[in-house]
Amino acid sequence: MARPLRLQYPGAFYHITSRGNEGRAIFKTNRDREKFLSYLESAHERYGAIIHVYCLMENHYHLLLETPRGNLAQILHHINGAYATYFNIKRRRSGHLFQGRYRAILVEKDTYGQELSRYIHLNPVRAGLVETSAQYPWASYPFYIGLKEKPSWVTTEFILGYFGKDGVSARDNYRRFVEDGLKKKPKNPLKEVFASTFLGSSEFIRRAKEKLVNIREGDARNIPALRDLMARPSLEQIERAIELVIRRDHPLYKRFCIYVSHRHCGFSLKEIGAYYGMEGSAISQSSRRFRQRILEDRKLVKLLAEIISGLSSVKC
Repeated sequence: MARPLRLQYPGAFYHITSRGNEGRAIFKTNRDREKFLSYLESAHERYGAIIHVYCLMENHYHLLLETPRGNLAQILHHINGAYATYFNIKRRRSGHLFQGRYRAILVEKDTYGQELSRYIHLNPVRAGLVETSAQYPWASYPFYIGLKEKPSWVTTEFILGYFGKDGVSARDNYRRFVEDGLKKKPKNPLKEVFASTFLGSSEFIRRAKEKLVNIREGDARNIPALRDLMARPSLEQIERAIELVIRRDHPLYKRFCIYVSHRHCGFSLKEIGAYYGMEGSAISQSSRRFRQRILEDRKLVKLLAEIISGLSSVKC
């Protein structure tokens, strides 16, 4: 069977699923699930992934995500690759954790975003794990209805925007919408997928294909709209932005440079290492340790916010 197309362009909206190899569990403990969520967070921070909806089941997961930079492959390589490495090391195993490639369906979000979010949030109920979606802790639904405080890396505004302008009423209306899905048993929106790749109108499919042709036939750097969307600051620009906030001779200057380049602007360990004359493992260790330090120090949080604000004029 031929592989489905992988259409990537700035602003694309996808339904993503990935399953365990041979149907085996990919999440065995709550720590596993927490670790996976940490990779969703870092995909948002490093690669600009907009996470609208998620649900972690035992042997698979669902995501609704958007890619402002048109970098789906990079995002999923990070999420699945990092998690598989963690899972294998923890259990001293080798081999594939996931069953082949992830499935990515390109979605017309204004038409199908609401229905897909409901379908995903009802997954645990359909599987018999809980009686209501609100009881399931490993999905984004509790954030949508106000049961839990939403983390910064989850975006609920787009979906809730269809259910009211006021936050409280939008959450209540969305809750009723999801609960109605149990009573009325709406059709599975994924049954309308075309060519294993598209979920949308014929006009949407035509426009998506045109974008793909444009990107393939022309250098994206020469297309102004794409250049603006895909741009990110250079490592030199990151340094200059940080120097405006803390002095170059400050003991934390280089730590900030490495951390921001890695965690917020998506540069690889190899790229950063080559720039600073360091091994990739040293870059990874520095970034990880400094992240923990930031989480424990409010002053560093404020400095980081000021640095990121200064970079806002140059898209990461």
